[in-house]
Amino acid sequence: MRLLIIGFGNLGRGLVESLAEKKSFLYRRFGLKPRVVGVVDDSGAATNNKGLDWRLLVKKAYQKAKVSAFPNYKRISAVEAIESVECEIVFELTPTNIQTGEPGLTHIKKAMKAGRHVITSNKGPLVVAFRELEHLAKKQGVEFRYSASVGGAIPVIELARKLLAGNEVLEIQGVLNGTTNYILSRMAEEGAPFDQVLREAQELGIAEKDPTLDIEGIDTAAKLVILSNAILGRDVKFKDVRRTGIARITPQAIKLAKETGNTIKLVGVATRQTVEVSPKLVPLGHPLAVGGTLNAVNFKLDLAREISITGFGAGPRETSSSLLGDLIDVCRTIA
Repeated sequence: MRLLIIGFGNLGRGLVESLAEKKSFLYRRFGLKPRVVGVVDDSGAATNNKGLDWRLLVKKAYQKAKVSAFPNYKRISAVEAIESVECEIVFELTPTNIQTGEPGLTHIKKAMKAGRHVITSNKGPLVVAFRELEHLAKKQGVEFRYSASVGGAIPVIELARKLLAGNEVLEIQGVLNGTTNYILSRMAEEGAPFDQVLREAQELGIAEKDPTLDIEGIDTAAKLVILSNAILGRDVKFKDVRRTGIARITPQAIKLAKETGNTIKLVGVATRQTVEVSPKLVPLGHPLAVGGTLNAVNFKLDLAREISITGFGAGPRETSSSLLGDLIDVCRTIA
């Protein structure tokens, strides 16, 4: 199975390391022999039709090197690589842009039109053009997977689509952003003000220098759009999400919540009528009352009533878990 990896940042490097680590397991368990025939970033592409050397790939990933540091590097674009490199599967792992979906949206469309199966972690194209991409994949007869776009290591979409297939999903509730959950958890534990905990999170690398996407609920809203469309069958756009962030949450509010047996979490809620992200009171002991950087999703169902899943929602290694799961699923499907 020949793989082309578009994006050699944290997620692309994490995927390379996980593929190298899991080579024997993938062959022993599933009969798969993945070969990375190309890696691409904004500096160019490194390609080899027979497969790039695993030791070289892992070495460059460990060094956090640009693709231009590879000995067989070419100054070509991702689109040119998609069109010229022979492969079965394209991993689109470039940074998210929820305004336009680019450049990931173009990469995914080009790959599908070239007859490649696509696996992505990129929320942007899914937020901007979910139905269009699903339709294009069906029209071109290719597989399209995006489990890693929501929940990191948590198989949220696959759980709902496959294991809960006999149920109608009535409502999705989720704590979907590790940064905001860390901040609110620390505020609850220490009674510290929002600004102080945010600075500490930035120093630890849990929050970005510009934390707007997280604390204003934008990241959670983007993930909720994907879940609404993928699981509830809706055609939700980002503008349809009612959104309130956590910047106004005070230690006093969290203390009062605790006194009434609750905690405060940034929760995304999707039904067949509404899509909303806002801070909510969550009873202590509820599946959504998770601490630290954990994520959690709770499904309300017609038959099974409620099912919840919790896990780590971010990080290259955690996301690689979902990417490898999608790879195995695509290979099984096309077999």
